[in-house]
Amino acid sequence: MPKYFYTAKTIDGKTVKGDFIAENTHELSQSLKDQELILVRAAVAGSKVKTLFNFSFGNKVPVTEKILMTRNLAVMVATGLSLVNSFEVLSLQARNKNLKDALLNIKEKINKGESMSDALSSYPDIFSQFFLSMIKVGEESGTLEDVLKLLAQHLEREHKLKSEIQGAMIYPAIVTSLMLVVGGIVAVVVLPRLSAFFTGVNAKIPFYTKMLIAFGEFSVKNWPFLIAVPIILVFLGWIGLKTKKGKWLADTTLLRIPLISALVKKSNCATFIRSLSSLLSAGVPLTKSLDVIYGTLGNFYFRKAIIESLEKIKKGEKLSKTLIPYKDIFPVGAIEMIEVGEETGKTSTVLKTLADFYEEELIRTTAKLSTMIEPVLLIFLGLAVGFFAFSIIEPMYSSLQSIR
Repeated sequence: MPKYFYTAKTIDGKTVKGDFIAENTHELSQSLKDQELILVRAAVAGSKVKTLFNFSFGNKVPVTEKILMTRNLAVMVATGLSLVNSFEVLSLQARNKNLKDALLNIKEKINKGESMSDALSSYPDIFSQFFLSMIKVGEESGTLEDVLKLLAQHLEREHKLKSEIQGAMIYPAIVTSLMLVVGGIVAVVVLPRLSAFFTGVNAKIPFYTKMLIAFGEFSVKNWPFLIAVPIILVFLGWIGLKTKKGKWLADTTLLRIPLISALVKKSNCATFIRSLSSLLSAGVPLTKSLDVIYGTLGNFYFRKAIIESLEKIKKGEKLSKTLIPYKDIFPVGAIEMIEVGEETGKTSTVLKTLADFYEEELIRTTAKLSTMIEPVLLIFLGLAVGFFAFSIIEPMYSSLQSIR
C-alpha cells in the first residue's frame, strides 16, 4: 500500500500534517475522520509534491481538457465500452501531455483490478477530492453514467463562471497596463532627453516636470532596483497569503470593501451551493458532501462556517439552522431557501436553482463593477495624459520664449 503525506484540519481549524499508509485517499480520509481530522491535501510518497517554493506551472491540466474527458467518458460508459478501452481512447484524444500520461497509467491500474476512483486518486493534482467523491458514489450506486454527466455539467458551469468574471476584468487591466507603460516611457525615455535642451536654453521648468525628470534619471541609473522591488513585494505578499494570518487578513479586508464584498460572498456561496447540489444529487451524504466542499472554498470565513456546521449536523441539527450564525457572509435569502429545500425534501433541486441564480447574480455584479471602473479609469487616464502633456508643453513653451 502507498504511503501518503497529508495535510488535514482539526475541528477548530488548526492545520495538521503527517504521513499515513492507506490503499487510497478515500481510506486515508476515513482514517483521519476517525481521529476527528478533515483531509485537505494528500500526495503519494515519492511523487512530486507542491511546496511553497515549487513552481510547477507546466503541470496543470486545463479545465477544458477535463470537461471534454469527462463528457466523452460519460458517452463511452453509456455505450457499454469497458473502462480499460475507454481510458485508452481518452488518452489518444488528450492534447495535454500530463493528462495523456495520467490516463494511460489509470488504464493500467484499472486493468490490474483497481477501481476507477482508486486509480484516479493517484493524481490529486488533476482530479480533485470533489471529482473523486462523485466517481466513488457512481461506482457504488451503479450510476456512473449519470454521475459523469453531472460532473461534466458542474465543471462546465464552474468554467463558464470563471471565464465571465475574467472577461469582465480584461478591459480595466489592459487600460491600467497601457497607462503605466506610456507613463514609464515618457518619464524614462522622453523627458531625460529633453532635459538637456531645456537646461541649454535656460527654460523655466515647472516642479512637476523636474519631478518626472528626476524619476526618469533615477530609473535609468537604478533600473535593476525598480524591477526587483515589485517582484520581491509580490513574492512576499504571495508567501504571506499562504499563512493562516495572511489569509485571514486578506479575506477580512475583501469582505469589508463595498462591491468587492458582494463579489466574494456570491462567488463563494455559488461554489458552495453548486458543489453541494451536485454531490447530493449524486447520492453523497450531507456530512461527506460538506467534508469535500470544505477543500474547494477559498475564503477563510466560509471554510469556518462549513467546518463548524459539519460538527453540528453530526449532532442532528439541520444545515439551514447551522448556517444562521453566519448569515452575514451568505447573500440575503440563501439560508432561507436552503431551509425551504429541507422542509420540502427537495434540497438538491432547490440548491441547483439557487446556484444558477447566484451565478447569474455574480456575473451581473462583476459586469456592474467593470462598468463602474471604466469611467474612473478614463478620468484617471485623461488626467494622466494631461499631466504628461503639460510636463512637456510648458517647458517647451518657456524655451521658445527664451529663444525669442
